[in-house]
Amino acid sequence: MNKLLNKSLKSFTIYALVVLAASVPAYYYLVDSIWLRELDEHNEIVADRTENELNQLALTETELIQSIVLWNKIQPGTNLQKNNLDKNRKDSTYTVLRKNPYVAHEDIDRFRGLSRVIEINGETYLLTVETNVEETEETVVAIAILTFFFFLILVVGFLILNRRLSVKLWQPFKNTLTRLKAFNLNSQTSITFENSNILEFQELNEALNKLIEHTISVYKTQKEFTENASHELQTPLAIIKNKLDILLQKEDLTDRQYQIIEDINKALTRVSRINKNLLLLAKIENHQFDESETINLSKLTEECLEQLQEHFLNKELRVNISIERECVVTGNGVLIEVLINNLLLNSIRHNLQKGIVEVKLNQSGLIICNSGKAPLEKEQLFKRFKKTSDENSGSGLGLSIVEQIYKRHQWTIDYDFQQETHTFKINF
Repeated sequence: MNKLLNKSLKSFTIYALVVLAASVPAYYYLVDSIWLRELDEHNEIVADRTENELNQLALTETELIQSIVLWNKIQPGTNLQKNNLDKNRKDSTYTVLRKNPYVAHEDIDRFRGLSRVIEINGETYLLTVETNVEETEETVVAIAILTFFFFLILVVGFLILNRRLSVKLWQPFKNTLTRLKAFNLNSQTSITFENSNILEFQELNEALNKLIEHTISVYKTQKEFTENASHELQTPLAIIKNKLDILLQKEDLTDRQYQIIEDINKALTRVSRINKNLLLLAKIENHQFDESETINLSKLTEECLEQLQEHFLNKELRVNISIERECVVTGNGVLIEVLINNLLLNSIRHNLQKGIVEVKLNQSGLIICNSGKAPLEKEQLFKRFKKTSDENSGSGLGLSIVEQIYKRHQWTIDYDFQQETHTFKINF
C-alpha cells in the first residue's frame, strides 16, 4: 500500500512531466518564430542599405552594371537583377531548404529569404536576400535538456522534502493511530489524544473521542443487559424445571399428564439452551472474551471427542480420528472449545444411523466429515434459526456461533457435500 503523501507526489510528478513534454513543441515554435522575425528584420535592413548606398554612389550605367555583377559574385546570399516590375510591389518573404555552398558538410540547411523591388538611378531591380536560419532544433533540444534537468532537481527536492515533512507533519496522526491500535474495549478506558496545531488532526481527535465515549457507553449497556439476562432468565427457567421434575415424581399422574409434562420439559430445556447460546453470541459480538491464550488444539479436540462419546454411541456412529500432535493456535480456549463441540454435534445431528464421523487435525486446519443423505443449504448455513435440513433437535444457533468464533479468530471455513458426505473445514 502507498502512503498518502506519495500518492499526491506521484500525481504532481506525472502532471509536471506532461507539462514538460507539452512545452517542448511550444519552445520549438516560439524560438523558431523569434528567429524568423529577427531574420526578416535583418533582411529588410540589408535591402534598405543596399538601395540607399547604390543610389548615393551616383554610378554611371556601365559602372552600375559592373558593380552589380561584382556584387552578385562576392556578396553571399544576395542577388540583384534588373527587371521591369512595379516599384510598389509588396515584399515577399519565404523559407527554402537547400545545401549551403559555403560550408563543407552535406546537410540541408534552411534559409530565410526576402524578395524586394528597389529603384537605382531611376530603374527597377529585383533584390533577393537570403540568410541562413540558426539550427532551431538544436536550440530546442538544448532548452529541453536543461528544462528536464531542472525537472529532475525539482522531483528529487520534492522527494527529500516529502520525507522530512512527513515525519513531522504526520506525527500527530501516527500518535493517534498508535493509541487507537492499543485501545481495548474490554478495559472501558477512554483514550486521551495529544493536542495538535493542525486543524484536521485536531478535529479527527475530537471526533474519535466522541465515538469512543459513545462506544464505551453502548458496550457497558450491552454488557449489563447480557449479565442481567443471564441471571434473571436462568433463575426462573431453573425453578420451572425443578417444579416439573417434582410433578414427574408423583405416582398418581396419568400417562397423558406424564406425556404433557415431558413435552414441556423438553421445550423448556430447548429454551434454556437457546437462551445460553444467545447470551454467548452477545458476549462474542461485544468482544467480552480475551483472545491471547496459546492453546494445544490437539489435546482440546481429543477432550471434546471424549465428552461426546455417549452421543456417538447412541447413534452407533463409527468415528475415525487423525489428529496431528502439538497443533498450537492462539485464541480464546472457551470459544474454540465451543466451536469444536458445535461442529461435532452438527456432525452427529445431521448424520445417519450407524454412519461415519471423521475428524482430521493438522497445522493448516480442522476437518470434520460425516455421512448424510442431502446437502445443507449454503445460503442458510450460518443464519440464526434458519433450517438447513429436516433436523429439528438443534437450537438453530450452533453454526451461527461457529461463524462468530472463526471470524473472531480471523479464520475461514469451507463447507462441501460430495459422495453423501458433509465436510466442514476450518482454515487457520
